[in-house]
Amino acid sequence: MAKWETALGEELRQLKREGRYRPLNVWTGGSGTRMELNGRSLLQMSSNNYLGLTDHPALIRAAVEATERYGAGSGSVRTITGTLDIHDRLERELARFKGTEAALVFQSGFTTNQGVLSSILGPDDVVISDELNHASIIDGIRLTKAHRKIYAHKDMAQLETALKESAGCAKRVVVTDGVFSMDGDIAPLPAIVELAERYDAFVYVDDAHASGVLGKNGKGTTDHFGLQGRVHIQVGTLSKAVGVVGGYVACDQLLKDYLIHKARPFLFSTSQTPAVAASCLAAIEVLGQSGELIAKLWENAAYFRSRVQALGFDTGASETPIVPVIVGSPAETMRFSDLLLAEGVFAQGIVYPTVAADKGRVRFIVTARHTREELDYTVEALRKCRDAV
Repeated sequence: MAKWETALGEELRQLKREGRYRPLNVWTGGSGTRMELNGRSLLQMSSNNYLGLTDHPALIRAAVEATERYGAGSGSVRTITGTLDIHDRLERELARFKGTEAALVFQSGFTTNQGVLSSILGPDDVVISDELNHASIIDGIRLTKAHRKIYAHKDMAQLETALKESAGCAKRVVVTDGVFSMDGDIAPLPAIVELAERYDAFVYVDDAHASGVLGKNGKGTTDHFGLQGRVHIQVGTLSKAVGVVGGYVACDQLLKDYLIHKARPFLFSTSQTPAVAASCLAAIEVLGQSGELIAKLWENAAYFRSRVQALGFDTGASETPIVPVIVGSPAETMRFSDLLLAEGVFAQGIVYPTVAADKGRVRFIVTARHTREELDYTVEALRKCRDAV
């Protein structure tokens, strides 16, 4: 066996010893509240399908019609023949939905952060980032030569210190998640914007878990806090509440034009399939009429969180449909997740290095499609598993 294979094998064995090794689950059927795994019907409590749009008839119909009209693929990158009229319409609708001058679509939320951050930041700039920002933000920052400052989670005093210390930099960009994916808490965006304006910095918000969840009709944290026009760069995903796949940046036309020429994931990746673009367009239309769906999502989240907390579980700082149950070590966390699976509930264990080594958690994501009976069943499963450990 080659040395590199030996080294990789040892790393995998170490993951197994620590209880962090997990094979991929191969599911049968679509993403609903119940899914089939290895012949078992399980209650799904870890899907990002917040509003249940993945199988919405309007999205499916749009995908079929676009495939029949345009074909299965787009045929090229956006700068050659890969920009179809359906991609252009999607970007115009996204900009209208977000209340910005323009929008640019990428293949995923991850590549959006990589493409935007690596394009706008140079060696004379500084990026100031919340310590719990998503991995795609961290990787996007790593691709830059900019100076980096990390402030403790939601610590506005540390953010202000970083802004003061970076006064000599050409551009200063404050980057934050809108909703933090592991804890389910919301960024203090009004305070961030106020500090950024005071110290002449840009604000960059990743609304992956806020798109379709926060704000009127799911327009995100900027709308939620009434900060339209004061957040310079808004990144969103099309693969969570929107129910399809992809990412986008909502911004002014100047930045869009710049990114078309500079953002490497945009320049060197084939564009979204026509079916994806059409489904996303249909989803935006559905979001425009989603008041009841979003209200149901938040009603379900509040109900589930209160019942879980009543059992004595630590749900951390959760204030959104992301409800973590803090367990502890990786091994303990994965064992608890396995116990839930035995009870017919799939809830993914999240462990180091995604979260701190002693802060492993089973992360529940409540959706608008969950029934009260399904939530009650999950709570009862949690009680049984708690009593079994």
